[in-house]
Amino acid sequence: MEPGVRALLALLWLLHFLPLTLLAPLGRGLGVLLHAVGRRRRDIAHRNLEVCFPRMGAAERDALVREHFKLLGRSMLDRALLWHASPQRLKRLIHVEGDVGLAERGGAPVMWLVPHFLGLEVAGAAVQLFQSRLGIDIYQRQRSAVFERAMNRGRLRFGGGEAYPRNISIRVLLKRFKEGAPFFNSPDQDFGTKDSAFVPFFGVPASTLLAPSRMARAVGMAVQPVVVEILPGGQGWRVCFHAAWADWPTDDAVADTARLNAFIEREILSKPAQYLWVHKRFKTRPPGEPDLYAAGTARR
Repeated sequence: MEPGVRALLALLWLLHFLPLTLLAPLGRGLGVLLHAVGRRRRDIAHRNLEVCFPRMGAAERDALVREHFKLLGRSMLDRALLWHASPQRLKRLIHVEGDVGLAERGGAPVMWLVPHFLGLEVAGAAVQLFQSRLGIDIYQRQRSAVFERAMNRGRLRFGGGEAYPRNISIRVLLKRFKEGAPFFNSPDQDFGTKDSAFVPFFGVPASTLLAPSRMARAVGMAVQPVVVEILPGGQGWRVCFHAAWADWPTDDAVADTARLNAFIEREILSKPAQYLWVHKRFKTRPPGEPDLYAAGTARR
């Protein structure tokens, strides 16, 4: 396995020499291939869209899934630039909008809420390149130790962040937050029922972490949504730092989480092909409800 991983990492390094005007269509071509061979993920994407947009016609849904996979392929090859291109080059390609300097002005520690749009990796580079505060990130352990080292090296190469595995002690994180370190938090995946609640996502109960609300309230964090959009061709990416929420968190973590999901829904509607539809967002079901991804439920 590791020789193949090393070859893949070497290819990513070579690809970073290409201009984005060439790398982007290569990525979209990779996405066409992934759509053709990745039946399992293709079925998951179709099923998610069926659940979230039940009135969407089959032809529209199929076109959306195909575009999603093209952008998914592009996001994979975008890592060639994000992990290897010079800071100056990335600053030309990452178009930052909004209050990027909130965390570095002091005051309350900041939680960046970064939903799982396909360009999410770009947000990690943006918070290091466009503001000076050392940020904290949590990552999922990888099967390949070689890939995990390369991933963390690429993500942290600008010296503006710290990365901890997901099983890190909460006490370690709370200590860093209380010291003023901003937190890069991607809260919109299904991690089961622990510390979660079933909160509507496009009107369907979705197991959603309550930790962002509870943690922000415990530490007194300002909460700032950050959303990334992949721009066409060689234009790069847009990273929008929204205004910090004035009345979030509250003492009602479930209501806070419902508001978070509603915000993500609005962002999805503006760029529906760019959300991570290949993740089983509805994997965990309330007691008595059927598996939404069981064989025969997906379109194909």
